[in-house]
Amino acid sequence: MTLLLLVRHALTEATGKRLTGQAPGFHLSDEGRAQAERLAERLEPVPLAAVYASPLERCLETARAVASPKGLAVRPARGLIEVGYGAWTGRPLSQLSRTRLWGTVQRTPSAVRFPDGETLVEVQHRSVTELDRVSAAHPKQIVAAVTHADVIRLALAHYAGIHLDLYQRLVVGPASVTAVVVGDGAPRIVRVNDVGSLADLVPSRRVRG
Repeated sequence: MTLLLLVRHALTEATGKRLTGQAPGFHLSDEGRAQAERLAERLEPVPLAAVYASPLERCLETARAVASPKGLAVRPARGLIEVGYGAWTGRPLSQLSRTRLWGTVQRTPSAVRFPDGETLVEVQHRSVTELDRVSAAHPKQIVAAVTHADVIRLALAHYAGIHLDLYQRLVVGPASVTAVVVGDGAPRIVRVNDVGSLADLVPSRRVRG
């Protein structure tokens, strides 16, 4: 089995304001860098074997904050990149929320293809495929995967066995940790949207004698 820690990147200046999607050039804000530092402190006792990340800057910067104190290199993983929102990329959320397609995204997201972009079914498939590859490469280890809110929510819906149309009910905040055990029968969801102590994720040492 593998313990996957699905980490959402920390804040940027655009988070919650603009749909940045796969556009490059969005870096962590001052508050985001502070969040990433606190995340690294929370993960300090957890023996990570590897840190993977979406290739976008905001994820790589968050991942480096976690990986660097542990002497690990960040491994970019294309399958963890943000949803391809196509023509929606870069537009303000306040503007998008007034479109007809936005309502469909909220009610039946499985039926949506973003203009010139991906479907959420495609995103769920490629992200879970990537996470399956990561877990297979690290049996009996703990691995962090730093990615985006929708990617985590779609993967979590898969692991929980709930229909994709219900994924909007899941909340994943910036710099949060969602923990899932995979590769040993049915997936087991250990933690969702956690921003507190992670000390209980440290494997216990067996007492000999």
